Amino acid sequence: MAVPYLGVDAGEVTFATSSREDVMPRLVKAALALCALWLAFYELRAVAFPTWHVFAVGRGAHLVELGLASGLCLLRGLVDRRERWGWLLIGLGCAAWTLGETYFTVALWNLKNIPVPSLADAGYLAFPPLVFAGIVVLARRRIDRMSASVWIDGAAAALAVAALSASLVFDPVLHSVGGSPAAVATNLAYPVSDMLLLGLLVGVVALSGWRLTRTWSLLGIGVIVFWIADSLYLVHSASATYTPGGVYDIGWWGGITLLAAAAWMGSDKRAVVPAREQTILLPLAFGVISLGVLISGDLQASDLNLLAVSLAGGSLTAIGVRLYLTFRHNERILSGSRKAARTDSLTTLPNRRALTDDLTAALAGADDARPVVLAMFDLDGFKSYNDTFGHPAGDDLLRRLSTRLAAAIRSRGTVYRLGGDEFCALIHPHAEPAQAIIEAAVSALTEHGQGFTVGCSYGALSLPREAATSTEALALADRRMYNDKHRGRQSASRQSADVLVRALAERIPDLEGHLSDVATLAGATAERLGLEIDEVEVVQRAAELHDVGKVAIPDAILNKPAALDESEMTFMRQHPIIGERILAAAPSLAPSAPLVRATHEWFNGSGYPDGLVGDQIPLGSRIIAVCDAFEAMTSYRPYRKTLTALQAQDELRRSVGTQFDPVVVDAFCRARERVAAEVEAVS
Repeated sequence: MAVPYLGVDAGEVTFATSSREDVMPRLVKAALALCALWLAFYELRAVAFPTWHVFAVGRGAHLVELGLASGLCLLRGLVDRRERWGWLLIGLGCAAWTLGETYFTVALWNLKNIPVPSLADAGYLAFPPLVFAGIVVLARRRIDRMSASVWIDGAAAALAVAALSASLVFDPVLHSVGGSPAAVATNLAYPVSDMLLLGLLVGVVALSGWRLTRTWSLLGIGVIVFWIADSLYLVHSASATYTPGGVYDIGWWGGITLLAAAAWMGSDKRAVVPAREQTILLPLAFGVISLGVLISGDLQASDLNLLAVSLAGGSLTAIGVRLYLTFRHNERILSGSRKAARTDSLTTLPNRRALTDDLTAALAGADDARPVVLAMFDLDGFKSYNDTFGHPAGDDLLRRLSTRLAAAIRSRGTVYRLGGDEFCALIHPHAEPAQAIIEAAVSALTEHGQGFTVGCSYGALSLPREAATSTEALALADRRMYNDKHRGRQSASRQSADVLVRALAERIPDLEGHLSDVATLAGATAERLGLEIDEVEVVQRAAELHDVGKVAIPDAILNKPAALDESEMTFMRQHPIIGERILAAAPSLAPSAPLVRATHEWFNGSGYPDGLVGDQIPLGSRIIAVCDAFEAMTSYRPYRKTLTALQAQDELRRSVGTQFDPVVVDAFCRARERVAAEVEAVS
């Protein structure tokens, strides 16, 4: 029962098998083993027992072995649909050589003077081009993604091997052959064709990334063995010492058998050229071979033949081109790495590293006549957008906004993404107002939708007038940006504070003016003590709301005309804690909450509600305590005498170290004088 062939798998030949056995692989292995045994037996007899005549190795017996090996190559082509033409061409080459050998054995074996050319030469010389074509077809099927440098590697290796072959074989044959031009041409065709075939195989191995698979290894060994046999034959023929059936005849027969074995090694996986050291070291090694051929020719007494010189020169030229392509490739990789190092992967805008380099260059070329504006932007509401819609949507939003920002700046500057939701722009305004460009950028970084609003805060400065170095410029832009963001946030705290102050004033009308005055004095004192602007605003807000906890105190206690008893005083002393809880409930007012809790603490620890001492009391609370006491002493109260400003200041100084912080009292007195002078100037 015949077994149909299914196809070739990656690395193995596979067949449809019957339930009884896998027939064809067994037959192929048996045939190859039979060929190998016969060749070994023949060589043993030729070397050890040259006069021993046995039928199995007699004249014509090798034709059976050649026919079997050629048939195996053709069979592989017939059953392998994917690589059919490659193996059929190689099989036809082996068959042509076998036919030539058959004619030689039958008609020319015993002739003393073998005619050249003959029909045998036609069969022999058909072998190289057919096998050459078959190897090219196989290589095209098995080798993938061949770049220009890989092709050049193959050409350089092939030319180097061909040059070596020409220097070793072509010269002796050229000087020893004689006869008619046809005879000379025929004899020279053998080394030339073998040389080309051997060079092709080396080139194919180079194209496959120097992967010596079983198929290419056996094909290469087969061609090398064939080349050696041809070379020995030509040398012996030239000296009239060739005898058919000698020791080295096995080279031809063994070469064809090796090609048959290669045919049944299976189809190797398609080669993808790896980026390894050998992809450059091996071409250089073949360059050394070519150079060695030229140097050896120069050292010889006789000139090296022109063919070897040309091939070696071609190999070295190819390697030079290869090195140039490698240099160009490395330059492209380096350029790509530099670009990647300066580019934000999400938005494709230049990144912080690019900004630092460009800012340094801009500072070097900028002056007052040609200023450069640095603007830094930070998105407002982006975190909420991310939390609501997810990070993929957030990434899409960043890409949209970055595209709009780049379009808004256009040819007037360069836009950068610093990371997260921060962007930056280097603007060359020329005659155009810089503020108009910045406002266009702010508009580009704004997006509204159902359930969300994303805007931005910014900080800008002019270079080189406002900063001399890139570090100073970035720090100043960052500070201004966050001040802008802080002012935006304070609008929410301002609204919340106004609501609470209004509610407290409705409950206790006398407090409204008091709270405003305390807030003004606290802000001035905080500035005098060197607090940052955002810290000053927190202190002012806490001063304005330090009595907000009194909204929870009953009217009977708040408005009692007589002194409070102990239980009433205990209840009253809860108002700083209540005030802290009220402010902590509003995120925009939360920074002021701890200050409100500690406004009735004393510097010596005898205050309430926590009995804090000295620096344990927040600085803002110590400031508010002084300002509140001063305002209380200078305001009308029905139960005590009103003091003048100077009298109140003296009272504050007498209480330093016990109720008040001496440093804060000193700063307050200086700040109050400035505030009083400003009020007088206005009035």
